[in-house]
Amino acid sequence: MDVFYNPTGIGDVLIIPLEDGDRYAVKQEQFGDVTKITDVEGTVLGYNIFQASTHFELPDTGKITLTEDLLNKLKSFFAKNSLNDSLDFDLRPKFVVGYVSSKTPHENADKLNVCQVDVGDETLQIVCGAPNVDEGQKVVVAKVGAVMPSGLKIKPTKLRGVPSNGMICSQKELGLPNAPKEKGIYVLEDSYKSGEAFDF
Repeated sequence: MDVFYNPTGIGDVLIIPLEDGDRYAVKQEQFGDVTKITDVEGTVLGYNIFQASTHFELPDTGKITLTEDLLNKLKSFFAKNSLNDSLDFDLRPKFVVGYVSSKTPHENADKLNVCQVDVGDETLQIVCGAPNVDEGQKVVVAKVGAVMPSGLKIKPTKLRGVPSNGMICSQKELGLPNAPKEKGIYVLEDSYKSGEAFDF
């Protein structure tokens, strides 16, 4: 999970985005320097922490990976400001190495394949349309909850009636420099280990 801090562009604000929502139909509540943002149905969309540099040591700007240490500091800060929300976030990496253990043709689409992908602690079913996906490959998987460089958030979905939980990524989708123009997933060397975080 990532949080965002851009003091030059936005100001001294730590942004904790949780869900997409209609930004015109939101409710904002103030708890000291914390603003809690919810939609009309009460779903928490995120939090903004103002004067963030006075409350936390933030070594980076831009996207910051939320660590256990920073999460514990956030929990203490929320409690100090009488905001008793549960911050039980899944801190496991969202971009990981996967191993395509099987590939079968999609029953309702000629150009889609249904892949079983071992990501270390679980096997995900992912529907993939890349022409070069194949059994036995190590690939980059964006798990449910991942936010792509384009801003797309990966969610559980159905493609032509078949459930898909995650995305097997191309270099272009990952925003890697010198990504090939041809369509196709990013096939990794075999030295990568299933389930390990993929940093880019």
